Amino acid sequence: MAFEKELAVIAARDKSGNVATYPAVETIHENSICNMVISPAEVENKLLQQANDIANETLKRLDGAGVFAIEMFVVGGEVLVNEIAPRVHNSGHHTIEANQTSQFEQHIRAVTNMPLGSTVMRSPVAVMINILGKREEPISLEGIDKILALPDTHLHLYGKSPRQARKIGHITVLGQNISDTKELALNARSYLAI
Repeated sequence: MAFEKELAVIAARDKSGNVATYPAVETIHENSICNMVISPAEVENKLLQQANDIANETLKRLDGAGVFAIEMFVVGGEVLVNEIAPRVHNSGHHTIEANQTSQFEQHIRAVTNMPLGSTVMRSPVAVMINILGKREEPISLEGIDKILALPDTHLHLYGKSPRQARKIGHITVLGQNISDTKELALNARSYLAI
């Protein structure tokens, strides 16, 4: 059976066992590093439901509280679990702008047993593109003004020293459809001279 796509579901479980899941995302990798996250994943509804069901069932079986990233593969029209990361995760960074409650706030809510927040998206689509270091030189701020001038485009730099393939930031773009939003995210990334 052929590999089709990689999906991820960010999910939270509080100390009382309540679970909240975010819409399944597609993660696109280059050289084994996550390059882009598309929310919601562009797959059939039955696969979205299967991914969500797997995430819910997984968290029901875990004792921990907090945010978990459940990474999955779509293979032969079925969703298979690849990895579970018990922490906030790069595949959920878009939730800062894209969802009513970010994965970071949700994690705090879960571990302190506050009510879990809404995971509803604020726009129909979000595309997050990682900013990877290319060389060990100080980050150039050239191009940031162009990125910040784009509609519904959000830049996050992590304050990390750049080096080859290190995640040093991300850009999240909110939009109405995947193709236009993806194009805007790629354009925004092209403006940044890193």
